[in-house]
Amino acid sequence: MDTTTIQLLIAAAVVVAVLLLTGAVVLLVRLVRARRTLRRAGLPTGPRWVFWGAVLYLVLPTDLLPDPVYLDDIGVLLLALRSLRAARPLPTETGEF
Repeated sequence: MDTTTIQLLIAAAVVVAVLLLTGAVVLLVRLVRARRTLRRAGLPTGPRWVFWGAVLYLVLPTDLLPDPVYLDDIGVLLLALRSLRAARPLPTETGEF
């Protein structure tokens, strides 16, 4: 391979890595917003652990896939977001849900 081809491959890999990282950060922001909303609504403690586990998985350097490939991080964040959205709030003292 010549140097131009190698430079193009490296540039493409960098663009893909940046796009995947951007997707992971966007999902993390959505996860934090969903957690805040559900916390105000009386979120049970179980989904809180899912939230912190997803954030910890995103931050830790040990992953199922190497860090330039954020597909596993995005998947974990999507599962955490789905579980937070599906969580039912605790009943309030007035009996409303």
